[in-house]
Amino acid sequence: AINKVYAEAAELKGSEEGSDIRTFCTDEMTSIQALEHRFSDKPTKPKQDARREFEYIRHGTTSLTGFFNVVTGEMAEPYLRATRKEEDFVAALKEVIDSDPEKRYRIVCDNLNTHMSETLVRYVAEQIGFTGSLGKVRKEGILKNKATRAAFLSNPEHRICFYYAPIHCSWMNQIEIWFGIINRQLLKRKSFTSVQMLEQCIIDYINQYNRYFAHPFNWKYNSVPEQSKENAA
Repeated sequence: AINKVYAEAAELKGSEEGSDIRTFCTDEMTSIQALEHRFSDKPTKPKQDARREFEYIRHGTTSLTGFFNVVTGEMAEPYLRATRKEEDFVAALKEVIDSDPEKRYRIVCDNLNTHMSETLVRYVAEQIGFTGSLGKVRKEGILKNKATRAAFLSNPEHRICFYYAPIHCSWMNQIEIWFGIINRQLLKRKSFTSVQMLEQCIIDYINQYNRYFAHPFNWKYNSVPEQSKENAA
């Protein structure tokens, strides 16, 4: 289903139907550490790479909830918080939806509990004008458990629809590729003296990435390993 979502997003790009649909991949990058290198790096020399001191000072952590646009390759405005609760995910999603509230949304994500929470179900129900009963958590109806909540959230007839990657297949979520990029190019290289500096650097990096480097990924996977299919059944 996820590969189909990616294929349709590419096929509909530029069409009237495609302009009405926004396809995002989402996930949380948690406990990003603001690490300050205790000593300055030693610069490069002929035939010798730069050297980095292994000692560091911890200044706290932050978490990034990201939304990667499959068609444009851009990242939505980053949502940075110290916590990663279900309310945080809904708040981040709300910022994305509010940026263009009339569009249809397809959201690719993994099976984390915050991606199929009671708070998320209530938010989506409100957004799509759902008037039926949601039931009660651990008792009945749509809110009863993760499976019933996921079934509601993944209903393709809804204006906001979630597509869940099979278990052990988080690699199918394209935002994981982008997380690898920012990790290599920024987080592992720079020295941060505070959480505030870390968060500002992430914001600046995303702005620069969107302006100069954003592009849709050339997605070539078209199947899911048999073992993963069995685990997801």
